[in-house]
Amino acid sequence: MGLFGQTITGTVVLMQKNVLDINSLTSVEGLVDTGLGGLTSIVDTVTSFLGRSVAFQLISSDIVDSSGKGKVGNTAYLKGAINNLPTLGDKQNAFKIEFDYDSNVGIPGAFYVKNYMSNEFLLISLTLDDIPNNVGTIHFVCNSWIYNAKNYQSDRIFFANNTYLPSKTPSALVYYRELELKNLRGDGTGERKEWDRIYDYDVYNDLGDPDKGVQYARPVLGGSSTYPYPRRGRTGRKPTNTDPNSESRSSSIYIPRDETFGHLKSSDFLAYGIKSLSQDVVPALKSVFDINFTPNEFDSFDDVFDLYEGGIHLPTDVFKEITPLPVVNELLRTDGEAFLKFPVPKVVQVSKSAWMTDEEFAREIIAGLNPGLIRVLQEFPPKSKLDSTVYGDHTCIITKEQLELNLDGLTTDEAIQGKKLFILDHHDSIIPYLRRINSTPTKAYASRTILFLKNDGTLKPLAIELSLPHPQGDQYGVVSNVYLPAIEGVESAIWLLAKAYVIVNDSCFHQLVSHWLNTHAVVEPFVIATNRQLSVLHPIYKLLQPHYRDTMNINSLARSSLVNADGIIEKTFLWGRYAMEMSSVIYKDWVFTDQALPADLIKRGMAVEDPSSPHGVRLIVEDYPYAVDGLDIWDAIKAWVQEYVSIYYPSNDTIQQDSELQSWWNEIVTVGHGDKKDAPWWPTMQTPQELIQVCSTLIWIASALHAAVNFGQYPYGGFILNRPTLSRRFMPEKGTPEYDELSTNAQKAYLRTITPKFQTLIDLSVIEILSRHASDEYYLGQRDSADFWTNDTRAQEAFKRFGTNLANVELQLVQRNNNETLRNRVGPVTMPYTLLYPSSEEGLTFRGIPNSISI
Repeated sequence: MGLFGQTITGTVVLMQKNVLDINSLTSVEGLVDTGLGGLTSIVDTVTSFLGRSVAFQLISSDIVDSSGKGKVGNTAYLKGAINNLPTLGDKQNAFKIEFDYDSNVGIPGAFYVKNYMSNEFLLISLTLDDIPNNVGTIHFVCNSWIYNAKNYQSDRIFFANNTYLPSKTPSALVYYRELELKNLRGDGTGERKEWDRIYDYDVYNDLGDPDKGVQYARPVLGGSSTYPYPRRGRTGRKPTNTDPNSESRSSSIYIPRDETFGHLKSSDFLAYGIKSLSQDVVPALKSVFDINFTPNEFDSFDDVFDLYEGGIHLPTDVFKEITPLPVVNELLRTDGEAFLKFPVPKVVQVSKSAWMTDEEFAREIIAGLNPGLIRVLQEFPPKSKLDSTVYGDHTCIITKEQLELNLDGLTTDEAIQGKKLFILDHHDSIIPYLRRINSTPTKAYASRTILFLKNDGTLKPLAIELSLPHPQGDQYGVVSNVYLPAIEGVESAIWLLAKAYVIVNDSCFHQLVSHWLNTHAVVEPFVIATNRQLSVLHPIYKLLQPHYRDTMNINSLARSSLVNADGIIEKTFLWGRYAMEMSSVIYKDWVFTDQALPADLIKRGMAVEDPSSPHGVRLIVEDYPYAVDGLDIWDAIKAWVQEYVSIYYPSNDTIQQDSELQSWWNEIVTVGHGDKKDAPWWPTMQTPQELIQVCSTLIWIASALHAAVNFGQYPYGGFILNRPTLSRRFMPEKGTPEYDELSTNAQKAYLRTITPKFQTLIDLSVIEILSRHASDEYYLGQRDSADFWTNDTRAQEAFKRFGTNLANVELQLVQRNNNETLRNRVGPVTMPYTLLYPSSEEGLTFRGIPNSISI
């Protein structure tokens, strides 16, 4: 008992060690061997938490000891299980706890916890009830893994859900605030252990595996002007034997412990599915194809539809090898009879042929997987920005006369002046690598596609230019051909192939740049800096933390299985071994401030500033689904951020005098994105307006932008004819057998050009996983511990308004999709644009904006 016999009662909620720890398992076989129907066993039982297994000590927020630190109370232990707590989540356990109360300790503002058990557990929360002196209830939201004290030497500190700027922190908590940040930063040395919570930076030097051979070596990305890149989380693994600049690889990659999946639902299975596909499914399928499927080809479009209607028969032994993991069994739709079967992609659910139309080809440029690349054509002919002294003349050879065949009576100059011509440009990004790409079994072109805005608001393609490096050398420029729309004969088959070469380029750019680089990779430095420099008590930490959930984890899985040397991306996409290297070169042109949607639209000429318009910009293409819906989401995000930031930063001085905020921003610019630290466009972080814009842009990238480029992957790309990922032969020339085949069997010619069968199966398996929502996802306008993330009622009320605003936006989006005059929203494939609906259910839904990049 305390000095006056008083106690503080509380409730501790925790979760036992994850039933599926994807970072500790290396194969499907290893998973099966652990028992529990394929899941790892739990070491500690509920009763083992009782006694002296877990120790807690309260820390005062208002009374200090002789050293100036908040006084620490007596140790308390868990007393007994609570079985009827209505708010208890899945797999969670609740326990009673009683603390001695001493008025000389004051009001609790933090606590220590120490774990003496053999196993780790996830501490969810501590709630203290009936604090004396009319304080009431105090909530501590924890959501952190607590390791055995032998492994993790320092006591863990958690703070109540108060929000303080550094200068407003109660003096009793200043030491603990600074200590926790110091622990999270580490000292930058040594190899990280799985129980560490240290956040630090490193370059991408772990993509290759040069010790396996020169063909597995990859350049280091980041730290040079040749290959600049955002930083990743540091692991400290030893260098390879062959290259001291490359980090050795292992079956598991360290990330700070609290960044690993702490939930027990389908997000674990989805992420593990990626790892399993790379390590188990791909090798097994490869062996099958090498023996049973030669050649590795589809012979007709009906063969492709068989993936969804009949499936592919597999030998029983291989089938058994790849399907013990529930997620693989579900995602590949095995039916118990050794068939691989996929769900029908949304793009062909209504019509099997509408994907081939020019209208749908053009519509997907503004309402498909990669809607942020199209630009207004502002000069004619289009020119290259490549160095002409190295690459020669790359001016587009499409002529005005070719365009004017389909300009509805306008001249090219009139169409440009009226902002009716647009370009999808995949020329400069691929040309420097095209000669090397074409030296492999893949064969491709640089492409420029010019489109026309019709009076009905739809786009139509006018011409496609396909270019190859000049055979005499780069300095001689390119050899180009122009292809025009055709609807019958050999010309129509050639036109379909021309569109396919464009889509292959777009698929690669989408996956490696629009998706991986512009969302996953660029956000990771923000995750690291926020945890290193902003206390959990900081208002901006509380604002941004939901938008980082699982990002470092999924990125580490990508480096392990997707974007690594000979990984799934290199196997299935045209850019192959140059994929990540090319994304590094493109990062040279990345500008953070341009990632804000209005700025992006204006930069591409797709919008002009207009104060009289609802969002301050006027769209050039009024029926541009991604932009129209995106601007509504952008405004909702910015309104929420502005209201929240204004609570804590009423003046420029409050921004400039916030030591943690300034350190955070400085570290992002000079370290996290250090290869671009001298760029003049970085905000200086001197005003509330700059902070609002930065946070709004970051939240947009992590939520809506990622949703727009991710969750349509299977609905659009699951039908490989619609979104091929590589091309294997050049356009047939007259007088060749390949050209003759265009008239006798155009489908076969198309199929022999694009992604073959084995690579298609791998691609579909991966993008179906990536396109799914987990059952425990939090969407924009939601957050974990929604009632307790802060005790500031002003912030809580503002967040509720944000959720209400988003619900209203979703209703508007639904109404737009019911407006038959907006033809780009549904298109010939009868596929309403729903990717930016904020809410979703679990699974493959083609909608929903998660808070963070979590898959």
